[in-house]
Amino acid sequence: MRTNGIPLLDLKAQLTPIKDEVMEAIERVVDSQCFINGPEVEALEREIADYCGVRHAIGVSSGTDALLVALMALEIGPGDEVITTPYTFFATAGCIARLGARPVFVDIEPATFNIDPNGIGKVISRRTRAIVPVHLFGQCAEMGAILEIADRYHIPVIEDAAQAIGAEYQGRRAGSMGAAGCFSFFPSKNLGAFGDGGAVVTNDDALAERIRCLRGHGARPKYYHSLIGGNFRLDALQAAVIRVKLRYIDRWTQARQRNADFYNRAFTHAGLAPNPVTLPCVKQSRAVINQFVVRVQNRDAVKQHLAARNIGTEIYYPCPLHLQECFVNLGYSADDFPESERAAQETLALPVYPELSDEAKQTVVDAIGDYYRTASLGRAA
Repeated sequence: MRTNGIPLLDLKAQLTPIKDEVMEAIERVVDSQCFINGPEVEALEREIADYCGVRHAIGVSSGTDALLVALMALEIGPGDEVITTPYTFFATAGCIARLGARPVFVDIEPATFNIDPNGIGKVISRRTRAIVPVHLFGQCAEMGAILEIADRYHIPVIEDAAQAIGAEYQGRRAGSMGAAGCFSFFPSKNLGAFGDGGAVVTNDDALAERIRCLRGHGARPKYYHSLIGGNFRLDALQAAVIRVKLRYIDRWTQARQRNADFYNRAFTHAGLAPNPVTLPCVKQSRAVINQFVVRVQNRDAVKQHLAARNIGTEIYYPCPLHLQECFVNLGYSADDFPESERAAQETLALPVYPELSDEAKQTVVDAIGDYYRTASLGRAA
């Protein structure tokens, strides 16, 4: 039976109660005619720095450019190696490769989908210049162990916190623990703009100054270029929208957490968890649930079953990075990172946006239960 439709994400539902504030902010920028950097971006940078518990935040043009400029600021280049995870969005490894460096992958923990610290020490070499853990789906990686390894070998850590603003590890905010933290304000993120946007945060004064210089073609002052940077500037319109949404992010995070708790109870009560549905494992002190990702048996068939009922889902990510065609030169093969490959075959993201009703969540659970009951009857017949 088809439902009226439950999208994976409903940005209109998010906008409706705050639309007047957002439009007022946009009008303020339009009236000022200051569209690149300027007072609106500077105000956002102060607010993001305060929210993340750091000294500096630098607004940039996207989450991808946040990663890129952070790596550039550390002078990562040809011949260097950067350790990261193969189970993440392409930008993480793509930015490393764009600078001529080599992504070196380490498999994930099966419970959290985050990089397994136990594998990091095994791949460190004299060419290792950075470690880039990803706080996937809104939960921090095991930063205590990662930072201990990094300190032992004097290797900087860049946190890919694109999905995790506000997440915490032992009371410390995502992005505040390494040399730098990188955020995305892509519209689907838990703090989303009306287009692309991002930020780099750091407690390192010199690194912050270098990133600020690099984001504007390495010019300081204007037309005098001490570095070769890029055009990584943040639009003031996007900064104005993000500033409004930042006021609500903790409220939205609490709603996402409540939705995750509802799913956990409902799947367990329905007898679907821990098998055939494996629920997310929250290990850290504050996960912001950017995605609610379960493992399911017969994943692709379950996804099709839900789509037929107008229930939105997504696969994050169907092909791990070490098996991507563009990285064939790295020399990795199938079975090199079995947990990442297994996750790519089993995981499915369900709707978890803050405005999702209990009725809608129960409909999702019931639809998944219907699939397995029908499949079981088919096998019995």
